[in-house]
Amino acid sequence: MANLIEYLSFPFVRYAFIAGVLIALCSSLLGVTLVLKRFSFIGDGLSHVAFGAMAIAAVMSISNEMLVVMPVTIICAVFLLKRSQSSTVKGDASLAMLSVGAMAVGYLLLNMFSTSANIAGDVCSTLFGSTSILTLQGTDIAICVVMSIIVIGAFVFLYNKIFAVTFDETFAKATGTNTEIYNLIIALITAVIIVLAMNLVGALLTSALIVFPALSSMRLFSSFKQVIICSAVIAVVAALVGISLSILFSTPVGATVVVINIVIFLIFSAIEKARG
Repeated sequence: MANLIEYLSFPFVRYAFIAGVLIALCSSLLGVTLVLKRFSFIGDGLSHVAFGAMAIAAVMSISNEMLVVMPVTIICAVFLLKRSQSSTVKGDASLAMLSVGAMAVGYLLLNMFSTSANIAGDVCSTLFGSTSILTLQGTDIAICVVMSIIVIGAFVFLYNKIFAVTFDETFAKATGTNTEIYNLIIALITAVIIVLAMNLVGALLTSALIVFPALSSMRLFSSFKQVIICSAVIAVVAALVGISLSILFSTPVGATVVVINIVIFLIFSAIEKARG
């Protein structure tokens, strides 16, 4: 504890905790909806797209990668949503093509045009978030705070509509709700969360922040509101513990946070079985 308090005197450590908690909270809120709608796989695909966009930004020497990564990921999220409603190319096929293609193009561009002397290290950091959370600047934190407020505010104010679209989209549409608009909002929020989560756990592990807290809370609770609250608590605790352990024991931040989420899931599953 004394070592952790000493580390907290450094600004980049405080930035890491702030960003980690906000990212985990936003991911957990939308994670319940995505899991129930069977959309959790979208997180994986969009994270690969974000990696490709980040590679393009790096090759073009754009200092603020968010200016490229965020719009590209949002556009792809809208594209996937529209394709999922298409009768010619289904959403899962579009997702597979887009995610694999984006990752391949991104890695190819980094190898062909990158000026970095350690390409393998840069790719590893981007994919697994090994150091990126500890290199955030004040501007990055400001963007993270603003985007987190937008995500949380949208979820709170649109809670009833999101609830309706999540559980019975057909009935919601029959009662006059414009389900396409709310599905679009869900897709846009997902894209924002994916881009933010890459700073914490990297491109390959972002879906873990969305899936694990939701699945863990579902082991013990059945109410939508209870699941969301429990999921938020689990995500924040896992982020705090994971970042703390990674700083104290010099382990990769992203992998540590995900492992903590796995441990919590196993504990909740054991409690569920014990309760019958």
